[in-house]
Order: sequence, then C-alpha cells, then structure tokens
Amino acid sequence: MSASCFPGRFAGKMIVVTGAAQGIGRAVAARAAEEGGTVLFVDRADFVAEVAAAASVDARAFKADLETYEGAAAAMRFAAETFGGIDILINNVGGAIRMRPYAEFEAQQIDAEIRRSLMPTLYCCHAVLPHLFARGGGTIVNVSSNATRGIHRVPYSAAKGGVNAITQSLAMELADRNIRVVATAPGGTDAPARRVPRNAAGDSAAETGWMADVVQQVTASSLMKRYATIDEQVAPILFLASDEASYITGSVLPVAGGDLG
Repeated sequence: MSASCFPGRFAGKMIVVTGAAQGIGRAVAARAAEEGGTVLFVDRADFVAEVAAAASVDARAFKADLETYEGAAAAMRFAAETFGGIDILINNVGGAIRMRPYAEFEAQQIDAEIRRSLMPTLYCCHAVLPHLFARGGGTIVNVSSNATRGIHRVPYSAAKGGVNAITQSLAMELADRNIRVVATAPGGTDAPARRVPRNAAGDSAAETGWMADVVQQVTASSLMKRYATIDEQVAPILFLASDEASYITGSVLPVAGGDLG
C-alpha cells in the first residue's frame, strides 16, 4: 500500500482512468483501487490488462483508442455496464510526441499532437455524460499541463490549453447537474521508463538536443528547481476526484513546483 494512501476514500465509487497502462495514469488508477474504488483501467496498450490485474481484484481493463470517439464511447459504455454506473472519470491520456521548435513541425505532426493530447479528453468528457446524468452527478478530473507556457511543444501546449478550456466551460455548464469538472496541470515529472515510447519513430539527434533544452527550461521555471515524483502528481489528482474537494469545480490546479505555466 502506498505511504500516502487513504483506505476507503473511494469506497463505493466506480472510477474510469484513461491512459492507465503506464506513467501517472497507472499510478492514479492503482492508488484509487487501493483506496477502495472499483476501477476501470483504459488504455490502447495491449498490456493494460496485466497492469489492472496486478493492481486489484476490483480492477478491470478495457483496451480502446481514445483518439477516436468510438473508442471513448465504448470505454464508458463498458464501465457503466460492468460496474453499474460511473461516478468519476479521470482523463489522463496525452503527452507531447515530439520536442522541436515550432518552425520545425510538419503539418501532420501538428495534427498528431492535437489528436493525442486534446481529443481523448474532449471525446471522453462527452461520452461519459449520459452515464453521469444517470447517476445523478459525478466528477471529471482532467490531467492538463503547465506546458501551456514552455518551449518546443507549441502544438502540445495548444492542446493542453484546450483541456483547460474544456474544464472551465464544462464546469460552468454542468454545475446544476451535480457534476464537478476540475483539472491538475502537472509540470515535469520523473516517471518510470515507458513501455510504449511517446514517439514511435524515435528521436533524431536534433530532437534529443531540443528535448534537453526542454528539461533545462522546465527545471529552471520551477521554483523548486526539480521535477516532481509520481506520488506528487497522483495525490492532487485523487484529492480533486474525492468528496473532500466537493466545493471545487472549474479549477485548474498547477502542480509544478511553483511554475504556473
């Protein structure tokens, strides 16, 4: 059990976590299960089933490509049918594919960044609504980024700016339906090595250098001059998902060592 685990905090809650096969999403889903939630791990990686099985007997897995609306709708439908409803959706899918000055991006690369880091959240927020309405309320937590201000990731920054806009506008629209919509904006985070790389094509020598520039900028922009741990990102996400945050909606919480993005 994690050192900062709160046993029973999510007892009786049906939770969907996207991007749950690795990184922050995996840690969020596993902690939510430790804290009593019934959790659906959603990811397009084949190994999402083994990750869910290792986390909890109350966890299930669903493989879906959330860059398509059909994938998002199928995941929410499976969760509702399997668990009897959905109380909490944590949208974690996203991440910059490439690090390069904007002038170096090709048109299809710009499109790919938007599909990766905006559309899954946009689609899942829409697909979950009938299930939250049926439940009489619920919570959506979007994982954004403080990289709305940063170098070499302009398309990703635009996508995460969109996630912030979804959070704020949807919160206003859904407050009278007893649905909270909130977000965290993580900064640089030390995470285990990815089993699926962010850029399947691999990085060129130039991109490796540009990535080093990003690491330097992110570290320098943090008042604490370091990257976060996984646990330092998981804790605020699950706080916002919990009933402890019942009077918080429409907020985007920076979790970046003082860098507000």
